[in-house]
Amino acid sequence: MKKNIWLDGMLGLAVGDALGCPVQFMTREEICSRGKVTGMEGYGTYNMPPGTWTDDTSMALAIFDSIAKNNGIDPGDIMRNFVDWEFCGAYTPFGEAFDEGNTCSSAIWKYHEDGDWKHCGRTGEHANGNGALMRVLPVCLFYLDEERFGKVSDEEAIEGIHQVSALTHNHIRSHMACGIYYFMAKEIVKNREEKTEALADCLQQGLHAGMNFYLNKKESRAERDHFQRLTSMEEFREVPEELIKSNGYVIDSLEASVWCLLQTDTFEKCLLKAVNLGDDSDTVGAIAGGLAGLYYGYEAIPGEWLEVLQDMTVQDGTVKLADYILVKG
Repeated sequence: MKKNIWLDGMLGLAVGDALGCPVQFMTREEICSRGKVTGMEGYGTYNMPPGTWTDDTSMALAIFDSIAKNNGIDPGDIMRNFVDWEFCGAYTPFGEAFDEGNTCSSAIWKYHEDGDWKHCGRTGEHANGNGALMRVLPVCLFYLDEERFGKVSDEEAIEGIHQVSALTHNHIRSHMACGIYYFMAKEIVKNREEKTEALADCLQQGLHAGMNFYLNKKESRAERDHFQRLTSMEEFREVPEELIKSNGYVIDSLEASVWCLLQTDTFEKCLLKAVNLGDDSDTVGAIAGGLAGLYYGYEAIPGEWLEVLQDMTVQDGTVKLADYILVKG
C-alpha cells in the first residue's frame, strides 16, 4: 500500500480513537480492576462493536474531506461538513454522530442557525477542552504538504490552524496547543525518510520551535506557562504516571499524549499506554495516534487492529477508511 503522511497520520488517529472508545470515562483504577486494554475491544461505554471510532475521527474526516474537495482550508465548508456530521451522521461508521463535546455542539448549532463561522466558536476560559486538538491533524498535514513546496510559511500555517481551532474552541490556549502539535508533527515528518532523530528529539525540537514562535506573539506570551511541563522532554519523560492527567482539558490531553510517546518505542505500546490512562481515553489515543502514525508508519499498526476498524458510511454503502484516505489524500 502506498505510503504517505495522510495514511499514516489519519489511520493512526482513527485507530487510537477506536482503541480507547470502549473504556472512555473509566478511571485508571477501574481499567486496572477489570483488566487493561490489550487490543481492540467492543461495546463498553457506548455499546459499539470493536473498531468503532468516535467524534474525534469523524470531525477529522470532515476537515479532511473539505481539504480534499477545496485543495485548501475553507472554514465555512468545514462547518457545513460538521453540520452534516451532527445532523445527518456523515463521516461516521454507522450513520449516526455520537460522543460529541458540549463546546463543539454549541458551535455547530450556532453555525447552523446563523451561518457565521467567524463567531460560532466559544471564546472563554472554558473553551479549552480538547475538541479542536483532537481533529487538527489534517490541517497540519495540509500545511506540511504546502510548506514542502514552498507555498506557505509557518506564520501562514499557524494562522490557518488557529482559524480552524476557533470554529469551536476560540481561545488562545487551545490555538496554541494545536499550533504546538503542528510543530511536533513537522519535525516528525522532516525525519521520516532518514530516521536520524529519535522520536523524543523530534518532539523536543517541535516543542522548542512552537514555544519560540509563540514567544514572539504578544497575545500568546502569557499563555506559555501552561505548556511549561513540556519544555524539557527528558525531564517530562520521568514524570510518574500518577501525575499525568488524561481528562478533556486541552493541556492535560496534550501532555498525556506526549508522555505516552516518550514512554514507548512502538506504535502498539504507545496507543495501549494512552488508552489505559483512562478518562478521555479515545481522545488521548487519537492525539497520540496521529503523531505515532506519522513516526512509525501505517505498517507498524497491528494488522488485527486494522482488520476490525469500522468502515466509513457513505451514500451508497460503506468504504474502507484506508482506501478513502488514500483516494482523497
